[in-house]
Parts: sequence; C-alpha cells; structure tokens
Amino acid sequence: MHGFHNRILTVDLTRRTFAVEPASDEVLEAGLGGKGLATRLLLERNPAGADPLGPENRLIFAAGPFCGGTAWGGSRYGVFTKSPLTGFYAESYSGGRTPEALDAAGFDAVVLEGAADAPLALRIHPEGCEFHDASGLWGMDVYQTEEAALERFALPGREHGRPGAVVIGPAGERLVRFAMIANDKWRCAGRAGVGAVMGSKRLKAVVFQGDRKREPFDAKGLRAYSAAFAKAGVENKGVKAYRAQGTTMMVALMNTVGAFPAKYWSQGNCAHWEKISGETFHKEHDVTPHACLKCFMACGRMATLRSGRHAGLTLEGPEYETIYAFGGLCMIEDMGEVVYLNDLCDRLGMDTITAGNLCALAMEANAQGRGFTDIAYGDAQAAARLIEDMAAGRGAGEVLSQGIVPAARHWGLEDLAIHVKGMEPPGYDPRVLKGMGLAYATSDRGACHLRTTFYKPELAGFIPADAIEGKAEMLVDYEDRLTIFDTLILCRFFRDLYTWEELEKIIPLVTGLDASKEALRRRAAYVSDLTRTFNLREGLTPADDRLPRRLHKEALPDGRALKEEELDYMLKDYYRHRGWSAEGRPGAVL
Repeated sequence: MHGFHNRILTVDLTRRTFAVEPASDEVLEAGLGGKGLATRLLLERNPAGADPLGPENRLIFAAGPFCGGTAWGGSRYGVFTKSPLTGFYAESYSGGRTPEALDAAGFDAVVLEGAADAPLALRIHPEGCEFHDASGLWGMDVYQTEEAALERFALPGREHGRPGAVVIGPAGERLVRFAMIANDKWRCAGRAGVGAVMGSKRLKAVVFQGDRKREPFDAKGLRAYSAAFAKAGVENKGVKAYRAQGTTMMVALMNTVGAFPAKYWSQGNCAHWEKISGETFHKEHDVTPHACLKCFMACGRMATLRSGRHAGLTLEGPEYETIYAFGGLCMIEDMGEVVYLNDLCDRLGMDTITAGNLCALAMEANAQGRGFTDIAYGDAQAAARLIEDMAAGRGAGEVLSQGIVPAARHWGLEDLAIHVKGMEPPGYDPRVLKGMGLAYATSDRGACHLRTTFYKPELAGFIPADAIEGKAEMLVDYEDRLTIFDTLILCRFFRDLYTWEELEKIIPLVTGLDASKEALRRRAAYVSDLTRTFNLREGLTPADDRLPRRLHKEALPDGRALKEEELDYMLKDYYRHRGWSAEGRPGAVL
C-alpha cells in the first residue's frame, strides 16, 4: 500500500532468529501504521499479565508513513511496550537523524521478543537481522555506546545506506525502571522505562541501515504540498518562537501564569526563575538552534556553557521539562548545574523528568524530617550523587531506581509522592491548568503532557484554564488529532501547522486513503480504544484515572486548586465523549 512497506520484522532474541512477515493493507489502513500498528501487535502478541522485564514482553520500534519522504516533521520513531515503571502501556518517541535510517531498513514495525543470554547488538537491514556480540559495549555510557556500535556494526559504503543506532546506557543495563533509549547522542525515547525493557533483553544497541523508501500515492503533489507548507510555516509566529528559544521559553511563561511546579509541587513559581529562563540561558551561554531532519523549526538547543563549574560542557538541551524538574522541583538556581544534571542523566541513560521528581521527593522528605538520604533543596551536587546511585543501584538510589510507587511505599511517603499510574507529571500544574489535570488522569502511559499538549489551548485562551465545562470535549478533539500524529509519528511541535484541514490534504498524498476529518477521528478512536483495552487487560481500574490526593487537598500559595469533584465531572464527560462506559471501558476492538 502507498506510504507503507507492508512488512514486519520479528526478531527472537532467545533463539537468535528472525522472520519477515507481511503487514496487511487492512491492518495498516485501520490504524495508519505507527502507534496504531504497534498497539495492535502488542495486544495480539503480548500475553496478558506479562512481566514488563520478562522475555515475553515485546519491544516494538516503528516509524510512520511520513518518515523518509518530503513531509516535514516526520523524522521520528516510536517505541512501544509494556512499561516496567507503571505496569501499563508504554509509548515513547524520538527524533534526530536515526529515524530515517530505521525506516530505510524497510519495515513498518520491528518486534523484538525473548531475551539474549549475553550482551547483544543487532544490525537490522532490508533482508532481516544480524546478531553481534556486545559484551565489549556493556558498561559504556550512551555516547560511547552509540559511537562504538556504529563503528563496529554498521556496513561501510553509501550503497548500504546511512546507518543509525538506538542504544541504552548503564541505567538500562541495570534495569532502572525509568531508563531511556537514546540516538543521535542527545535524542531520547525518554519516558516510561523503555530502556529498561531493552536492557532486560540484554540488548545494548540496534543499528539500522538500508536503502528502502516508502512510495507515496502522489509524489509530485506531495513535493508541491511540502514546499508550500514550509514556505508558510517558517513565517509562523510559533515556529519563530521555537527557533529563537526552543522549549526554554516556557520557563518565563509558566512562572508568569503561576503553573510552574516548584519545591516539589508546593509552589506554582519560584523566585529564581529568571536565572533558569530561556532568555538568560541564551544570554549567558553559547546556544544555537538545532533541528532534526526534515524540520525548519529547529527547537533543539545546541549549547556550550561559557562559565561556571562546568564551563565547556556541550550538549543539546536542556528542554523545558528538564529545567522544571531540576530547576523548579529541586530548586536548583544555577543553569550550569541543570545542564550538568541533564548531561549526567543522558550519559547514564535515564529520563530527566522522573529523575528530577525523585530527587525532589527526597529533598521534600528531608525538609519534613522524614528523609531517607541527606539531600537539601538546591543542592545540585547531592542530586548528582543520588542520580549516580540510582544508575548504580547503591543505597537509597537502589530503591529509587524501582520507581516512585515502590520507593514511596518503602519509606512511607505515599502522601507526598506525586504521580499518575506510577509516572510523574511534567511541568504544568493542574491546579492552574485544569484540563492538564484531566490529561494527566486519563493518559494511558501515566501523567503525560504530550498525549494532548492541552496546556496550549488553556494558555492561549481558547478555553479558560480554570473552567471544567467543555474541557473534555475539546481535550478529546486534541487527543484524537495527536493520536493521528502518533500513527504517522509526527513531531508534536507541528501541532499548530498540521491542523485537521492540513491532515486532510497531506495524508491522501502519502497513502491514497480517505482522510476526511470524520475518517481520521474514527481511526483515532480505534487506536485509543486499542490502547485502553491493553491497559484494562493489564489490570487498569477507574481508580487509576485519578490525580494524587495531594494535588486536590493542597492549594497553591495563591489559592488556586483543583477539587476532586471538578476532576470527577471532567472524567465522566471524557468517558462519554470517548464513547466508553461509565467505568471507562470501550467496546470490543479486535
């Protein structure tokens, strides 16, 4: 079918065998590939109740139908599995250059099952898969691993195609439950512990390489559309803002509106916010825009610290979420230290949002006289030591490496711990942005901002931030469109450019399929129902679609709050607009 490879690669890591299987037009059309295909494969191939770190848990890589072509924003891949952090559905996405190498191998999905008995690396290409000993890479950090994997396992010469690698660091090897998968040095499939699943399979690296291309339905029309899209897009106000400061611009905005979580969720802003703002960061250090392939937005920040204890340190980042986690929740005032902690997490291979939340939980517990380790707010060096301990499995770090739910239970801190389904929220306080509260509560992978990015309409005034009437209906519309993004595996930051109307134009050019808004929303609902069905099978109950009680009981210092009855109202309305039962159950999907 146009826009697809119509092939799935299944790799058995236990037996070191592989099989190339057809992907039917019917299945691809139903879910549009990407998340739609991967979620169906998880439902069909994962046994119910699978141990997330057991060999029976599948780890699936997929690129979408926009990857490798002329469409903007499509150089991304997704990773799908059962999360070792939450026990529920896991999806995580990454950009850069590697997605196009992954796609050039010529598969709509790569399904990894079983587990190797020794450290292993794979080279995946259009003919299938090769297995390589990776014992020499075990113990390397993320940066070292990627460089070594490409040097040792990629085939030389342009005729084989440009290679790309996805890798894990020490955190993934040691099964830290919020370990990430990295590529292109600084790009990460960061949340929900997908790196721990890769580590449980003793898989250190996967190198993708090939020369396959997806054939669009109307190549000439797609080229013309993409040229016009870019011409209009570069003039977009939001695009210019992202190019100027990237996501660091959100620090000032969120502190101004009082929704910047600080001092482990006890404040909506912090007095030192200007020190960690995007404007100050760009002024005091060498920071330039950096883009993925097929992107004119260049939201990434290639930064070199000009001064301070870590002068000369270079990385792509930090993103807003990392600044919020360490600069806000942990009250660290020196941007150089935030950058250092970002680099440390990247090298070790762990999610900065969860790592920052866990450090802040330790700081708050200590401040209340309930501490399990000697760490105070603002102490970046102590945070660094704790992060290293998480990756190494030492002391308190060993407990924290298992995730916030077992850690809070171990130390009797359930009343303090902020999470949904076992995953910590990003940097948008739901007591101010009430729609984000609903988004966190209903998100399939735990508290997540990317599933709906509903902070955008609330901050932009499309709907009042403190309203509850009409929130669910608008959120479902945003969620449906961004679910289509995830079937195509499109970058979230193109959300203001690929409106429903633009998706109706471009999807037929790529696939030839009916892409009316009605047809797309039916597909989005199907994928949402598939994902919900997976979670229900794994034990999800209505009680999991809730925020931690502390966010209801404790108002912000300015008095703003989200009452339990307000969330209940929005949640019931959300189920209704989803077409689910009062208990949040969809009808049969397979």
